Amino acid sequence: MRMRKKPNLIPRMEKCAAVLVKEPEERKGKWLSETPEYSKLYVELGCGKGRFTAQTGAKETDALLVAVERCADAMVIGMERVCNDEIKNVRFMVKDVSNLAEYFAPGEADRIYINFCDPWPNKKHAKRRLTSPLFLKMYRAILKEGGQIHFKTDNRGLFDYSLEQFEANGFELSEVTNDLHGNGINGIMTDYEEKFHAMGVNINRCVATMKPINEE
Repeated sequence: MRMRKKPNLIPRMEKCAAVLVKEPEERKGKWLSETPEYSKLYVELGCGKGRFTAQTGAKETDALLVAVERCADAMVIGMERVCNDEIKNVRFMVKDVSNLAEYFAPGEADRIYINFCDPWPNKKHAKRRLTSPLFLKMYRAILKEGGQIHFKTDNRGLFDYSLEQFEANGFELSEVTNDLHGNGINGIMTDYEEKFHAMGVNINRCVATMKPINEE
């Protein structure tokens, strides 16, 4: 569902200017050196309304979490959550994830979160999936050795496809499950996740750890 345009978007974003990075290209290679109080860099792709973003930032206090979202009307809600809760280690940018290499230097990120991305079920659109080989190559470029992708989706087809692509593109899988919350709530939920879990929809999750591409 497309997010409704907010007539008061600009003033709301201005109130949260402290957590908005307008020119992330200037931070490339310097995210942690400019914030030495944090020892790790996490990147979230498509943060939506930012529930997961805010709660993860509050929990992972030694990491700088940068949320990338192209829909400002959704992202501003996450910005407000972070500002209202006085969470200091989260930043936002209104950008497209296909340009990550412009914002992060090689080996700069420790972890990437991908939560409930568009499944693009039509095979002719497979290259648009955020776990397609093209995107995985880009993630490999910005992740440090041993860096991880934490992936969640309610779409079983996308999940099975993603598991194959992770392994085929130099990632080792762990924590693979097709029913993340089967024995009770496990980890931090997104708004979308909470809604669909309440409807009885299974949540798929895995962790993909980057290994040397030529490793046997």
